[in-house]
Amino acid sequence: MTTPVVSIAYHSGFGHTAVLAEAVRTGATEAGATVNLINVAEITEAQWEQLDASDAIVFGSPTYMGTASGAFHVFAEATSKRWFTRAWQDKLAAGFTNSASKSGDKLHTLQFFTVLAAQHGMHWVGLGAMPGWNSSTASENDINRLGFFLGAGAQTNNDQGPEGVHKADIATAELLGRRIAEQARVYVAGRAAL
Repeated sequence: MTTPVVSIAYHSGFGHTAVLAEAVRTGATEAGATVNLINVAEITEAQWEQLDASDAIVFGSPTYMGTASGAFHVFAEATSKRWFTRAWQDKLAAGFTNSASKSGDKLHTLQFFTVLAAQHGMHWVGLGAMPGWNSSTASENDINRLGFFLGAGAQTNNDQGPEGVHKADIATAELLGRRIAEQARVYVAGRAAL
């Protein structure tokens, strides 16, 4: 069985999104993937090569002012070298984000990631979980408590550090990691069978 390679390309301004990136890595590793964790604000040429060699890339950023962080946007623009050569064509992609507000326009950040992936010719993998915390018997501790489908959305109070990242959001990020690793395994096996 081929081991899929999943890379997590993320930026974290204050450490909250780094907690989620670690959770995605945990989930993907538990599902049997080889995982590269890449802070895009400090990306090296070797890490660009890791992205090029990956079966799946998971994008992660805090949501600032209704979109991904400036550092993530710099990374996204730098991917144009890969766009010209179609280096990421047909890879899998997924994404996650965090903001202080329950909504916080996180959907826009996830949509930004999907457009970036589509421009590269990648295939988007959503969260694959039903929404939690949407009935009288539900709880803020439910998986996907904020009800996102496009990717993993998290909320952390703006007066708390990384230790304040909600446990349910960490579990949701782990779920995203498992899902992208499982889908990458199917994709890699299918490609090998052709």
